[in-house]
Amino acid sequence: MHSALDELVSLLDLEQIEINIFRGRPSDENRQRVFGGQVAGQALMAAARTIDEPDRRVHSLHAYFLRAGTQGRPILYEVDRIRDGTSFSTRRVVAIQHGKAIFNLHASFQRREDGLEYQVDADGGVPDPESLPDFTTRMEPFREQLGDWYLRPRPIDQRYCDGSPFDRRGNPLPGQRVWFRADGRLPDDVVLHDCVATYASDMTLLDTALLPHGLSWFDGSVQMASLDHAMWFHRDFRADDWLLYQQASISTSGSRGLAEGRIYSRDGRLVITVVQEGLTRLTRSR
Repeated sequence: MHSALDELVSLLDLEQIEINIFRGRPSDENRQRVFGGQVAGQALMAAARTIDEPDRRVHSLHAYFLRAGTQGRPILYEVDRIRDGTSFSTRRVVAIQHGKAIFNLHASFQRREDGLEYQVDADGGVPDPESLPDFTTRMEPFREQLGDWYLRPRPIDQRYCDGSPFDRRGNPLPGQRVWFRADGRLPDDVVLHDCVATYASDMTLLDTALLPHGLSWFDGSVQMASLDHAMWFHRDFRADDWLLYQQASISTSGSRGLAEGRIYSRDGRLVITVVQEGLTRLTRSR
């Protein structure tokens, strides 16, 4: 695996310190606060570690970001085994740092079943990921503006289909499309793939809420933070295969933005749906 991906897999490998209590070690990344995708991925891993039936896989999660996490400090995850039914299991996870809750997640797991099949198809005309520049190549003209962010190791390979966030400033758009995958081969562990996808789902979606306004988080004119995050897992996938993240802005009001994302496998299967609301507070007049 790529060294950055190896670091992510290590982050998701929680330490169990008591029944229903897990500890996630901190990331080595230099950030102002803990990345929300890290907390969400670790919380889902904590919930999954309490599911005794391996045939039960997460089908939905709903989460709230309560406080900014402190970078460089471990996070405790307390799991409440709310219910184990014949077909479904429900878990509540609270992430704690400095004795305070910073994140809350509810997740539901379902025993595999066959049934009706339908999906909304992806938009056509999407370029192949191999034809698109990776993050380092795409952002090379802006490396001075990005500073350390440009050189940061990335466990997720992202390929923007509709230009970089810098290119889109002043050009209102309803949404964006991004190919992504783990930058290396992952073990054959479906829980790990679900957690890696959860981590990656928080990387570009909230930015989409700014696109109709011709703004980008690079502008520094908007204070942004995730408020809540919901995911529905529809079909099997691998997080180390290319996935198309088709994103659309739904609403901005009250200094909040709402965006929806649909994640498709390369062969066109809808595998995950994501909805996220976040703070989009103007810090200076436009």
